[in-house]
This record gives sequence, structure tokens and C-alpha cells, in this order.
Amino acid sequence: MRKCATDALHAFTRLGFLASVRTAGKSAPGEEGTMGISKRTGRLACGAALVSLGAMGCALADETGLASSHTLRKEGGKLCMADHFHSGMGDGATKPAARVAAAKAWADFVDFEYGSDWARFGRAASVSVKYTKAETGWTATIEARPCR
Repeated sequence: MRKCATDALHAFTRLGFLASVRTAGKSAPGEEGTMGISKRTGRLACGAALVSLGAMGCALADETGLASSHTLRKEGGKLCMADHFHSGMGDGATKPAARVAAAKAWADFVDFEYGSDWARFGRAASVSVKYTKAETGWTATIEARPCR
């Protein structure tokens, strides 16, 4: 959470948001700045915006909301898509290298579609791997149901 709030702070700073909320010039305690708001009110508003938008951005980064369009069920402490599979294909000089490439392709697509919470291949269910001999090594094709 701290990293996300820091990222939001940097994003707002780059956009000039903080500069526009701060009061200009030095004011006596309790006196208003040139924007018509007290420094304390400006700081509180800025802090509240950073916390709420930073937290929202972090939550949205890991979940796209599309997973709820599928039937979900609990399996061994994980929440899995009940009957929806994704596949990934990868090439490698050896079978293990091809499997790693296929797992990465699977995870990249699942991350794009559902978010990083669903894209951990190690948590996937009903994993199947098929290998095909290629000219310069192996091709692996993986099918699995995403879980989080």
C-alpha cells in the first residue's frame, strides 16, 4: 500500500496537482493563502485524494472485473474458474525451457484479461502440457484454469 501511495504522489506531482492545491506565499497561522483555502485544509484535501485514489489504483491494478463473468468455485483454498481454460504456447531448446515459455505466455494473457491476481501459473488448476518436437527444440502447449 505504501508503494502505491508513493506512486500516486509522484503521479500527482508530475501532473501539477500538488502545486495547484498548495497555497502560495507564506501566511500567518490561521490566515488563508492566495487560493482562498487555509494551508491545513489544502494539505488535508491533498492527503485524502492521495490515499483514496492511490488505494483505488492499487486495487484496480490486480483485478479487471472480467473474472466474474465466469463461473467461479473454491478449490483447496483458491478461487478458480470452474470451466474456463486458457492456453499458452512457447518454444525452447529443451522441454523445460519450452514449458517455461508457454507458462509465461499463459500468464501474460491471463494478466491482460483478468489481472495479476489470476495470472500466477503456479496456482492454476487442471494444468495439461503437450510437447511437439520442433526443428530446433520443442514447442509446449499449456492449458489451465486460472485461480487466485
